Amino acid sequence: MKTLHKGIKAYNNAKKIIPGGTQLLSKRPEMFLPNGWPVYYERAQGITVIDLDGNPFKDFSIGGVGSTVLGYADPYVDDAVKEIIKKGSMSTLNAPEEIVLAEKLISMHPWSDMARFCRSGGEAMAIAVRIARAHTGKSKVAFCGYHGWHDWYLSANISKSEALDGHLLPGLKPNGVPRQLEGLTYPFAYNDVNGLHKIITEHGNDLAAIILEPSRSELPNKTFLNNVKDAAESTSAVLIFDEITSAFRINTGGIHLTVNISPDIAVFAKALGNGYPISAVIGKRKIMEAAQNTFISSTMWTERVGPTAAIAMIEKHKEQNISQKLISTGSSIKKIWDSAAKENGLEINIKGIDPLATLSFSGASSIELMTLFTQEMLDRGFLSGKSFYAMGSHTEKDILDYGIACKEAFKEIALALNSNLLSKKIRGPLAHSGFKRLI
Repeated sequence: MKTLHKGIKAYNNAKKIIPGGTQLLSKRPEMFLPNGWPVYYERAQGITVIDLDGNPFKDFSIGGVGSTVLGYADPYVDDAVKEIIKKGSMSTLNAPEEIVLAEKLISMHPWSDMARFCRSGGEAMAIAVRIARAHTGKSKVAFCGYHGWHDWYLSANISKSEALDGHLLPGLKPNGVPRQLEGLTYPFAYNDVNGLHKIITEHGNDLAAIILEPSRSELPNKTFLNNVKDAAESTSAVLIFDEITSAFRINTGGIHLTVNISPDIAVFAKALGNGYPISAVIGKRKIMEAAQNTFISSTMWTERVGPTAAIAMIEKHKEQNISQKLISTGSSIKKIWDSAAKENGLEINIKGIDPLATLSFSGASSIELMTLFTQEMLDRGFLSGKSFYAMGSHTEKDILDYGIACKEAFKEIALALNSNLLSKKIRGPLAHSGFKRLI
């Protein structure tokens, strides 16, 4: 058991002065191991994270929430950023790097013609929706998956409080979202064409956009994305692919290239900058030019660091075939989970494409088992939980060490479960499974 005094003390103070404790729900320690997660980092390099108490951990969890696809503090990206900072990261004039980045993204996605940039995934999705509405002159949106915190998305929970529950985070409240937005957004489930057709039957003439992640926890069935595209064309709705999480995992670019379905607009963030803030909205010219007929603008979208980091990330990702490494690493982790569970008689569920793998325990005690798993892995020097985001810095040695630790942890879990000592083994509260107000 490692000493975690400084991180926990800092977090207890943070909850008094920062609403929600952290800026991102996904980074709340309650989502992993309440009162036992390191919370804050001093340094991060490769896959090693050093907390405020000086404890080193190997990160086999969410990898900077999917943003550091190459690994932490990648030298190729960081060197490019350092050089550009010396030249000035901001100016009255514009950064030419945004032209270079636009050309790179468009060449990678030949169906696209134009690009706009901002600095986060949520605001990029808000831009995409704004453009779709401006282009079509219509207001309603059909969507599948998680697409950020902005009003257009969260308004789905105004009329039906659980509308978003199956799209990543249950329990999201639309407080603060104008009630006048009720009836503008309609969710459908992944691979559920009938659900989309029902929305089209009721609202097809008023649909500005159909939005979905082309893949997150699974690849689409053979006809799903084609049917979605046909539906968009039949209603003159803009087809938007949210590639914020999925891009740069199984190829250099959007995952839709692999399934050979082209949208009208695609949105990128997270991995695009390998930890530096940058997001992109790319699309067909006739649609993207609608951005000039509305108001989309921000000072900090013009800074130079984000585009520079993205250019460097794309160059290294392509040159070193990082996607194949991510696929191989994720596949190995899935095999480790499966083998460890079988050896110890535990029932688990493994989902997700290889670079974005997810683990869950079966049965009524699933949350308790996951909490104990996170605790046991932390004791062995690993940040690990229900999600694994592969990074280019994971080595074969790292994977081997993780496998040894994982088998030990699963053995301890099985012993606790079979001896009815599960609750006694967990040193604190259980991990949260969705959005909950902090006490």
